[in-house]
Amino acid sequence: MNVEKARLNKVLASSEIRDLITALGTGIGEEFDISKARYHKIIIMTDADVDGAHIRTLLLTLFYRYMEPLVTVGYVYIAQPPLYRVQKGKEVRYAYDEETFQRLLKELGPNASVQRYKGLGEMNSDQLWETTMNPSTRIMLKVTLEDAVEADRIFTILMGDLVEPRREFIQAHAKEVRVLDV
Repeated sequence: MNVEKARLNKVLASSEIRDLITALGTGIGEEFDISKARYHKIIIMTDADVDGAHIRTLLLTLFYRYMEPLVTVGYVYIAQPPLYRVQKGKEVRYAYDEETFQRLLKELGPNASVQRYKGLGEMNSDQLWETTMNPSTRIMLKVTLEDAVEADRIFTILMGDLVEPRREFIQAHAKEVRVLDV
């Protein structure tokens, strides 16, 4: 749900958001109480593609708008699943972005096999454990207040009611797009 455009009563009408609030134990909005947090690590794990980024931004906006202390005290993290699995012989490497993927292709050569993950569900359990779940090998980013503020700013531009800022943002950043998941 786009909490940027929704009133609190509509936010609370979402069963998914209510379940999340219940699981965290903190309440929401003016009733939020960080001392009641059941978890001190809240890990957002979404697909590595554009849709996953959108869902991640929606969740970050929810946390920033209604549960900001979770971000402020450093309880919110983002898991980093890979976009690609590149294998040559028995050597398996993972790429978490396009730049790394291109570098791996050059390093491993043209006979390397490539698997692009469209989502977490495409990974078998061993791959998911090795890349995203195993505490000794996973990559997790701690969300800072600055990250949440920037995500919220961009979300407001891209999903808000005003067309002009969205058009300006797209025009300014269109040439930066490396992978377009259409």
